[in-house]
Amino acid sequence: MDLLREQDIQIPNLEEVIRFTASAHAGQVRKYTGEAYIVHPAEVAGWTASAFVNDPLPQVPAALAIAVAWGHDLIEDTMKHLTVKQREALLTAKFGPHFAYGVMSLSDLEEGNRAARKAAGVGRLASLPGWLQTIKCADSISNTRSIRHHDPKFWPTYRDEKLALIPRLTKADPFLHALALSLLE
Repeated sequence: MDLLREQDIQIPNLEEVIRFTASAHAGQVRKYTGEAYIVHPAEVAGWTASAFVNDPLPQVPAALAIAVAWGHDLIEDTMKHLTVKQREALLTAKFGPHFAYGVMSLSDLEEGNRAARKAAGVGRLASLPGWLQTIKCADSISNTRSIRHHDPKFWPTYRDEKLALIPRLTKADPFLHALALSLLE
């Protein structure tokens, strides 16, 4: 979907997206901190919003990018009783095709072991438009801080994965891109 050529970008109601995301992640906790999982999408949405305040990205309205940041983990981490296609159809019906496109684009749906999935994901994520790469950088910032602090054993693997990905996200907001890279040092 070429969002730049769409005449009418459907902007979901942010309050509804937040409520839906909170409900979908209800009962889930962050792996290392035990805090409610919704804290992570909220943090990613905050970083994403900061990118639009500092230097608005031209591809989409800020409200769409912030909504997608809130929902970025819906496909991977919730509604497991539905197939991926059913989850995508549900998000499209509830929040529109642009929201569903954004969430699907950010979802890790590659097959194989972790190394194969992450390697395949690099090319896919590097080809995304800048607004989605910006959300991915925001997601990386949130996850990197947590993993680096709480899981020194997994940190080298995670760091290598992000060092293979983040430099390729060249269309992302420059500040978030630089911050995501700096956290890997």
